[in-house]
Amino acid sequence: MAMRTAISSRILSRAALPGARSMSSWWRSVEPAPKDPILGVTEAFLADPSPDKVNVGVGAYRDDNGKPVVLECVREAERRIAGNLKMEYLPMGGSVNMVQETLKLAYGENSEFIKDKRIAAVQSLSGTGACRLFADFQKRFRPDSQIYIPVPTWANHHNIWRDAQVPQRSYHYYLPETRGLDFAALMDDVKNAPDGSFFLLHACAHNPTGVDPTEVQWREISYQFKVKGHFAFFDMAYQGFASGDPERDAKSIRIFLNDGHFIGISQSYAKNMGLYGQRVGCLSVLCEDEKQAVAVKSQLQQLARRMYSNPPLHGALIVSTILGDPDLKKLWLKEVKVMADRIIGMRTALRESLEKRGSTLSWRHITDQIGMFCYSGLTPEQVDRLTNEYHIYMTRNGRISMAGVTTGNVGYLANAIHEVTKSA
Repeated sequence: MAMRTAISSRILSRAALPGARSMSSWWRSVEPAPKDPILGVTEAFLADPSPDKVNVGVGAYRDDNGKPVVLECVREAERRIAGNLKMEYLPMGGSVNMVQETLKLAYGENSEFIKDKRIAAVQSLSGTGACRLFADFQKRFRPDSQIYIPVPTWANHHNIWRDAQVPQRSYHYYLPETRGLDFAALMDDVKNAPDGSFFLLHACAHNPTGVDPTEVQWREISYQFKVKGHFAFFDMAYQGFASGDPERDAKSIRIFLNDGHFIGISQSYAKNMGLYGQRVGCLSVLCEDEKQAVAVKSQLQQLARRMYSNPPLHGALIVSTILGDPDLKKLWLKEVKVMADRIIGMRTALRESLEKRGSTLSWRHITDQIGMFCYSGLTPEQVDRLTNEYHIYMTRNGRISMAGVTTGNVGYLANAIHEVTKSA
């Protein structure tokens, strides 16, 4: 008993020492992080018991029954690699086969840049990881630079470059009055930015607006970038998923390549192959020559080494199996077109349903925009009414995920939108 009392006394005396802290005080100042605005929508939707509830906030493809889809080309690729999968690490730069096939999609099947080995490219943790790798690369080798980001953009873009400690500037993109591109203001921002600035561009299916420049506008943008010596970093998360044609969706990139730009590209297979959970992507940087590409790739690999060391294997094998086999690639092209066509069809159905209800507003922007998301023009207050009165869930900026629209709910959705916008 005396020994126990002595030990307790020593413990108490240590706690009273200057600078001593209790074990529970280390993280006392940590506050809960704010909820992600998109994931929060899904949480609220799942908690709603209403049988009429509709989720048009989800950023993943759904079929016309509202169910997740696994492409048949993916299932076949999995069957082929089943039992043959070794569990060794991939190199820091990832799967060579996957990267090479991915570069063909972005730069062209017969690209001279691929043949001349002028592209530094590494497998990444989907598009998010590619953006983060590039942001860190930019910070390390152009430490005095900043990044111009469109207004609006995918919210995580801001988080990525902020956490990489790259200063951010904005440039005009969306014009609320027309529900379209604010091209004149965009061009003014490009012209007024300091020479040699970095710009983040959405290659196709701009998220969240669904508003893309026309081919003519892309050519003007490219020309002005050339005049100013700007660097274009393309985030291409929806190649093939926007129009149904991967070549068409890469048009912006091809224009910049033909004009002689040295660009960077983030690619992802989350949407166009439905490999959301596999986190398969690629970061590439076009360089002056092979020697420079080798140096840049080595630095990208070192950055990856410090973050996650090696990228995951399974998803990369799925991608390389599909793109490396002519029959499977043909099947993929067919299936990605089916997904894109369903989205396009739902845009038409939603617009027609609104117009049939006698809405006096213009809903042309629904079909003018492209890709998974429709920037509806709904106000936060109108979105709140949709949720509270009709159990329809979306982000408060009025972004509708067209993947959540089906033939079964499009009429209900149109009627609710009509009701909350009557007085607009």
